[in-house]
Amino acid sequence: MDLLHRLKEYRLEHKISQEKLAAILGVHFITVNRWFKGHQKPNMMQEWHIKKLLGQKDNKDSRK
Repeated sequence: MDLLHRLKEYRLEHKISQEKLAAILGVHFITVNRWFKGHQKPNMMQEWHIKKLLGQKDNKDSRK
């Protein structure tokens, strides 16, 4: 599954807005919006933070 699809699922599962997700990742809302609309892709640093966020989610799920 591609990274942005996993990120979108994470956002929906946790019921957080694009604005909140942007704040968590340290980017502007419009950046997240452009990712989800396919107008832009995360750069290397943004990808790292996304993977870290998703990894934390995966780790929490595996402890249950």
